[in-house]
Amino acid sequence: MLYLAFFIFVLFSFGKVYVVERETGNLAVIEKDKLKKEIKNLGNLNHATLKFKWGKGYLISRDGYVSLIDINKDELIKKVKAGNSAIGLNFCPDKVLIANYSPKNVVVLTKDLKIIKKINTGSRNVGIKAKGKIFLYALMDKDKVHVRDCESLKLLKEFKVGKMPFDALLYDDVYVVGFFNEAGVGVVNLKKLTYKKVNFRAKGREVVLKIPHFGLWGVWKGEAYIPAVGERKVYIVDLKNFELKGEIPLKGLPVFVAVSPDGKYIGVNYSGDSEDYFTLIDRERKKVIKTKKLGKRILHFRFTRDGKYVYLSSYFENKVKKVSVPDLRVVKELDVPTPSGVFIYGGE
Repeated sequence: MLYLAFFIFVLFSFGKVYVVERETGNLAVIEKDKLKKEIKNLGNLNHATLKFKWGKGYLISRDGYVSLIDINKDELIKKVKAGNSAIGLNFCPDKVLIANYSPKNVVVLTKDLKIIKKINTGSRNVGIKAKGKIFLYALMDKDKVHVRDCESLKLLKEFKVGKMPFDALLYDDVYVVGFFNEAGVGVVNLKKLTYKKVNFRAKGREVVLKIPHFGLWGVWKGEAYIPAVGERKVYIVDLKNFELKGEIPLKGLPVFVAVSPDGKYIGVNYSGDSEDYFTLIDRERKKVIKTKKLGKRILHFRFTRDGKYVYLSSYFENKVKKVSVPDLRVVKELDVPTPSGVFIYGGE
């Protein structure tokens, strides 16, 4: 019992870091700031994502595999072909949900990856989310959002939404869907199952908001921090009334925006001419604290549970770096080939 208690303390104090190796098909495992091992043969890991549920890890690959991972032994338990191009992963209370680009369907599986049903949609499917007894996804080619029952899998509601929905955010009792190069967002009220379109204006013009694939808006107590499209700024949106509250100027074009678990900081990485930089923002003051060159193409990052560090992937250096907050000092570097997505178990 003492050993188990110590193991739980270590796991949740330090967290176990999993890093997608984009070009090798492997998942690197970092524990206590050491490269512990690699979990191999997981498929095409371009834009792969890993989520934790029921004490296991679930990873989807771009070529349609879903892998079940034992996160105690860090071993592959099972790998199932759920499609040809998987783009989204989520969970009902007792089911695994996969949204596919190809074939044009949504696949429902058991916890141990037995396929229950393939729901043909006639569209690429994105933004799959679940809340309580329902799940939702967007039909990218049909400009629709479907709401289904988790138990029966029956279609409960269909909404006609904006042009080419491409990903979504679930917050509280609202499902917020973004559109490809269209201003505004679509909002589904999960309690009432109603839909409305919301447009934002800044300085007399409509604002296009981005919801990145496998990324996130930074969210803290009903306030969202959203990477702008084609602009060097983060927009601040009130998720209760969907009002644009302000903006934070940045060095470059933002990709991912995340809030530290303690709510003190906002982290931002970039594309284009600023892709080597990372920015830390004081969330309460809405001011940039520091922007620093920390790698060569920083593809992804993740705050530790205590908010004291950020792990980031430096793609062209083949390194994962542990960076202290708020001074942005590199305290540890680990060699990981072509690192991209960073995920922390026990640290999120």
